Amino acid sequence: MKRFFGSVIFALIVFAFIAKMLSNASTKTNSVPYGMDSRLPATPYLQMPERANGAIPRLLSQTGAFKSTAGLAPNDALIPYDLIVSFWSDGATKLRWISAPDERIKFTPKGEWIFPRGTVFVKTFELATNDMNPTVKRRLETRLLVCDAAGGVYGVTYKWRADNSDADLLDTNLTEAIPIETAAGTRTQMWYYPSRQDCLVCHTVNAGLVLGVKTQQLNRDFAFPSGITDNELRTWNHIGMFDSSLDEASMNNLPKLARDGDTTRSLEDRARSYLDANCAQCHRPGGTVAYFDARYDTPLAKQNLIDGRVLIDQRIDNPRIIAPHDVWRSILYMRANTTEAFKMPQLAHNEVDRKSMTLLRNWIESMDGLPVLPPPDISPRGGNFRNPVEVTLKSEPGATIRYTLDGTVPTTSDLLYEKPVQLTSPTILRAKAFKPGFKKSITVQEIFIISG
Repeated sequence: MKRFFGSVIFALIVFAFIAKMLSNASTKTNSVPYGMDSRLPATPYLQMPERANGAIPRLLSQTGAFKSTAGLAPNDALIPYDLIVSFWSDGATKLRWISAPDERIKFTPKGEWIFPRGTVFVKTFELATNDMNPTVKRRLETRLLVCDAAGGVYGVTYKWRADNSDADLLDTNLTEAIPIETAAGTRTQMWYYPSRQDCLVCHTVNAGLVLGVKTQQLNRDFAFPSGITDNELRTWNHIGMFDSSLDEASMNNLPKLARDGDTTRSLEDRARSYLDANCAQCHRPGGTVAYFDARYDTPLAKQNLIDGRVLIDQRIDNPRIIAPHDVWRSILYMRANTTEAFKMPQLAHNEVDRKSMTLLRNWIESMDGLPVLPPPDISPRGGNFRNPVEVTLKSEPGATIRYTLDGTVPTTSDLLYEKPVQLTSPTILRAKAFKPGFKKSITVQEIFIISG
């Protein structure tokens, strides 16, 4: 009997010890401060109409988003936030807030969250206007996206006045030339202010209406106005933003996009994160007419990105969405890396995101495949000429250049470039480079109109 009671007492002691350890662990977890301890429920819709056909305030100061508009001090109920990977907006930086009413967000670990009617997202865009001092910025616009009474959304744009005293509602889109100071003088950057119709091009039902505000983008640390840096999901969970309570101990297992500079994550992760933030609102099942799915939570093998066929070939031989080790035949890269008419995205894209294009290029070139020859350089460029033209072609050492003068695609049996080509009449000159051990270049062409 003594042995029995001794065993019982020992078991109770062990149980009490384990309980104490668990309690200490819980206390330790909960002792980490949150970015916010509570929130003020916002007035639904702020001072915006419940539907897009209502009377929209003409001034930003009349929307209820800011208690000091000139000072860009938000209404006390607005919660600031940021994303891991921001949508490229021609180099502008963004300040973001959410105005959330009492009703809670329908949380999901993957895919898009569902926001209560009356939720308002506020986003201010600022552009650096001095290349020598990037802290010098111009406040350009503030956009509001309203979750309306019909279960949809509408967006509006307010353009800031030169003195930053207030911002005026735009009734349609607008393009403005923004002067940028450089070491050599002044350059001009074109800035596109979207219309209300433009907002709905991307903020579609198929894309989930609200873009970016989801688990894989907010699973990051953020410096809250309280001075405390905390994981945004953890703080939002703590202040009751979600319709279900998240387990803090499991938050590290939730999906998380990768910043382009986060070298602890793979090139693939970082590149696919960029595509999710910049392309997935349209490039997903049921979206734009295309053959690939840019969403990060779709496994790479099912995205149809690598070696995926294209809808528009841009007159490139053997094009692919992404051609392994071949940026020249990767149509996704080509269209993102330009501001010409075939650029992607089409809307509000006047500057190339050089940093992200380097990321995409490095990812593509890290894939298995033969080295690829760049296309030959044709000089001068095509155009209108009054006199005969002497055209030179250049490629890398060891490569041969074949060319045609009738617009056909060059092959190894066509004219071999050995000296400058003399053109005396209208000509479509096309050229391609070849080299043993290398994949042939894509074809390049120039059109020469000679009238002399």
